[in-house]
Amino acid sequence: MAPRRWKYLLLSAVTSLGLILGTQIPSEALSWRDLFRGGVQVLQGVQLSRMSDGQEVQIGQQINNNLLSTEFKRYDNQTIQNYVNTVGQRLVPNSQRSTLPYTFQVIESDQINAFATMGGFVYITTGLLKTASNEAEVAGVLGHEIGHIEGKHLIKQISQAAWQQGLLTAAGVDRSQVVQLGLELAVRRPHSRDDERDADQRGLRIMGNSGYAQSAMVSFMRKLESGRNPPQFLSTHPSPSNRVRDLESSITPNQPSIPGLSNGLDEVAYRSQIQTLK
Repeated sequence: MAPRRWKYLLLSAVTSLGLILGTQIPSEALSWRDLFRGGVQVLQGVQLSRMSDGQEVQIGQQINNNLLSTEFKRYDNQTIQNYVNTVGQRLVPNSQRSTLPYTFQVIESDQINAFATMGGFVYITTGLLKTASNEAEVAGVLGHEIGHIEGKHLIKQISQAAWQQGLLTAAGVDRSQVVQLGLELAVRRPHSRDDERDADQRGLRIMGNSGYAQSAMVSFMRKLESGRNPPQFLSTHPSPSNRVRDLESSITPNQPSIPGLSNGLDEVAYRSQIQTLK
């Protein structure tokens, strides 16, 4: 075959790589012969910048399976799990990514922590639930984590890390590498200053539109800021005091209540909900 024709075929195949992300990704990869013969249909690589919601959920599920088998223990109290899920699901309709199948899980740990991965997976510790004074404070934390998912912050971090580590290819990043990077970044590396501020603002909007008192996000952050050892999710840049000021200036004045929904500030009602928490 003439060199010019090979050049055009190769260019066509490489260009087609960008079209695969609207489809599901099976585990098997195609050979270059298959690419030239029938055009690109499926590939093993993940194009992070054009990842579909379905792919994100699949990868999030893999990260979740690894987390719960190697890093954390899911709290064995279905009453508490159901309660936190109820609070989280009340927030979901007011997220800009409400079509994701969000999964809220309680992790057994005395640490005060919360984090999110990909595809709607949100985690909160028993230590944080014990520290919160009311449901609205929990909603503020969950709203912040939904904000990270809404802003696709972890996906951006993975893309940057893959580039820095030389893992990007014409087909994207291998799925197993995406899972490993997602696991590492979600648990051990803080978000950037801009991502934290963005998640704060998104979370504040989400909880307010869900009928929770926005002031609770500020009160919980102040409570943790005054502690001796601020939790990991609070100790990232920007500083807690700056985040508090930003949030205070963004609270909706005279926030209206939503008929039939509590603002979440009733401490007695909250303690009743978590009374089985040990």
